[in-house]
Amino acid sequence: MNRQLFVSLDGPKGTGKTTLLEAITKVLRADNKKVIRLCEKKSDPFRGETMAIVNRLARNPSLDLELEVCARFADSRAWISRKVLTKQPPDSIILMDRWYPSDAAFRRMVPFAEILQLNIERNVRTPDLHVGVVTAPDISWARAAARTRGLSSTVIHNLEEHVACTQAFEREIAGQGWVLCRNEGTIEDATRQVIVEIYNALGCSAGTGLAC
Repeated sequence: MNRQLFVSLDGPKGTGKTTLLEAITKVLRADNKKVIRLCEKKSDPFRGETMAIVNRLARNPSLDLELEVCARFADSRAWISRKVLTKQPPDSIILMDRWYPSDAAFRRMVPFAEILQLNIERNVRTPDLHVGVVTAPDISWARAAARTRGLSSTVIHNLEEHVACTQAFEREIAGQGWVLCRNEGTIEDATRQVIVEIYNALGCSAGTGLAC
């Protein structure tokens, strides 16, 4: 392997992205791959200011505020693309917890095509592999409710909104041609699926190291 591979995992709350990321990382490192784990939220130096606007949006929904949120997130991703992603080793697999596909789940009024254009205009790095992680809404809702931190969402407050969020995201997965990972079975099954997609993107077979 002599090039960076940028992989984003996106999806609604409670679909098991963090657990899946941990499992994928373990498998790749066991196969002697250099893995860099990043989180959009933790890499964004402007997050606090943007979340203040998200809180305003949650209290008083409006198209203008939502568009401002989308633009600010795109600006942050552009900053991460320039200042963080370029600093990673050239032979690494970068696993990013959320990227612009997540806006397809959480935005209500701004069409995803416009969100995508905002990111393109700012030269936000396009992942080599988009993985959309989903479950049936009742499963992810129950998982989120069982966590110590709960749903921990500023914009999703009830099951009906969570269902709409999941449906919107699944439509974009199909429309954009992203990889769909339905994480409703064992974590081993979901991990195996994503690992195969990663090795396919690298042009080699999982576990063989050929042409990597």
